Amino acid sequence: MLDNTLPLLTQGYAWLPDLSRRTGPGPVRTRLLGKPVIALRGPAAVPFFYDENHVRRRTALPEPVLSTLFGKGAVHTLDGEEHRQRKAMFMAQLKDAARVTSLAQRVTDEWERACKEWADRPRVTLFDEVSVLITRAVYAWAGVPLAEHPDDESRRTARDLVAMVDGFATAGPRHWQARAARRRQEERLARLIEEIRSADSDPAAQDGPPSVVEAVAAHREADGRRLDPRTAAVELLNVLRPTVAVTWYTVFGAHALHRHPELRRRLAGEGEGYARAFAHEVRRFYPFAPFVAGLAPADLDWQGEPIKEGTLVLLDLYGQNHDPGLWDAPYTFDPERFTGREPGRDELVPQGGGDAAEGHRCPGEDVTLAVLTALLPRLARLDYHVPEQDLRIPLHRMPTRPRSGFVMTDVR
Repeated sequence: MLDNTLPLLTQGYAWLPDLSRRTGPGPVRTRLLGKPVIALRGPAAVPFFYDENHVRRRTALPEPVLSTLFGKGAVHTLDGEEHRQRKAMFMAQLKDAARVTSLAQRVTDEWERACKEWADRPRVTLFDEVSVLITRAVYAWAGVPLAEHPDDESRRTARDLVAMVDGFATAGPRHWQARAARRRQEERLARLIEEIRSADSDPAAQDGPPSVVEAVAAHREADGRRLDPRTAAVELLNVLRPTVAVTWYTVFGAHALHRHPELRRRLAGEGEGYARAFAHEVRRFYPFAPFVAGLAPADLDWQGEPIKEGTLVLLDLYGQNHDPGLWDAPYTFDPERFTGREPGRDELVPQGGGDAAEGHRCPGEDVTLAVLTALLPRLARLDYHVPEQDLRIPLHRMPTRPRSGFVMTDVR
């Protein structure tokens, strides 16, 4: 088998679906960085992939991804009971309906504040501004203070959080910027964790539940140990960074409205049901994560296909979300496919599949949907002009976004 590392880097999201079309039905076999690879897709493949007897995460993630996107020692690198214990900390913060609603409300409050400021500007780059307003909201919600001048600090912090996502799947300047951003933010949050612990306050004496940062600082592993400050900072960032990454989907929503202005009236006025369907379709149609990966811990069999121990197993997220066997006209943006129904757990997988509590599915999916369901109708009701600009979304760039960042003028 030919090594496909270079085609992956040059083709990006299109690499695995194109390889699948060329090789025909069934799993795709190839090599990446010299290692044997098998790529799966489809609702039946999702529970197979997320079964820890089939796929393990420990040692599967390459160092460049850990040093940019997830952080070393992160929950993404754990398996078994160790993973479930750590994941429970995230589930308590990100799957609680009241907490999710509170975060979405903070984001909408920041949106309303930002829109008033945008009206006084000659032009606004939506990507940059949404990243800042979500940063302000999630830091306040999580109990993480910003500096004396929060506007300046929120912009610097937003740039770092965006850089961590933007540079994980590339080489060169974007990647080194991502590493530097992670170092800065881990150091800052590790100091905050130490300050909270040194205060030695009694959580039982507080009014209401602990904040996210307090919960991370207090978390104990199965053996009773607290996370070291740097690992605690990593996990706190794994709440903050993915929330700010909702910026990508928000701007994709703006792109969809620009391409399909006939949908604006429905999104603006039809209520939460249509807004949620629109959000689902944004997450299905637009590219974010190309695939997820793990290692086969033993010799396995997938529907008659042998998988040798140590093989890198990929779950093709982008390919599954555009599979004509699952979706009618998969390359057509159509929120109607989700009106009146929620997608099956292992059908729509932009943030992974399986069970979030037991497996590696992103626990922040409820937050993503809540924020998008709140922001996208507000975006549809906003009056603005889209000047001439480069709105192409290059599939070779991972993660991708409109080249211009979606510039708006005459915002009212």
